[in-house]
Amino acid sequence: MQTHHTHLTFHDLSLHRIDFSSATFADSDLLGLPHYAKLLTAGRKRKAEHLAGRMAAFHALREQGIPFIPDIGEKGQPQWPAGWYGSISHSADAALAVVARQRVGIDIETRLEADLCEEIADSIAGPDELTRLRDSRLPFPLALTLAFSAKESLYKALSDRFRDIPGFHAAQVSAITPHSLTLELRVDLFPSPAGTAFTLYWYSENNHVITLLMAGE
Repeated sequence: MQTHHTHLTFHDLSLHRIDFSSATFADSDLLGLPHYAKLLTAGRKRKAEHLAGRMAAFHALREQGIPFIPDIGEKGQPQWPAGWYGSISHSADAALAVVARQRVGIDIETRLEADLCEEIADSIAGPDELTRLRDSRLPFPLALTLAFSAKESLYKALSDRFRDIPGFHAAQVSAITPHSLTLELRVDLFPSPAGTAFTLYWYSENNHVITLLMAGE
């Protein structure tokens, strides 16, 4: 599979990105993964995305002196080395990965089209939250994409704390600025009670938005 690796620093963390051409993917590309047998029944798109994500994760870990490719856990999550947390995301033909000594979540999304926003807005955010997003200084498609992405980053960072992935209404955007946003839990996600606030950082690049959460221990 044709790939291109780039690296950037975002809020003191190293993000590793793999841009890839899914059209050039071949099943034999998976043989470089120790856990390739677990992907044999997956679809072509899933295989290509998984490979790109694990390549990004490998670069992120190798930068820390750890030549390691995360396996697939029982719930489908990446299995990181002891003492490390990490997160992987992909959108279209781009994949991102980050590792840290603290809980971390990252997400990359393609910016939503205006027509689609009107169709799916209620499934992403509640009424008060949508008003807040519409009243922000950001174009509504960008603001809604950020809300979606931020919740993905939050749930990835906290994924080992719950059995089932919470719905999008389990957290809401309580503040949004040109470079950050705040999510507030509306339900208890042990050990974080409802009302707990998390600050995320974001930026927009071409047609993609990236959100990052560093959630502590």
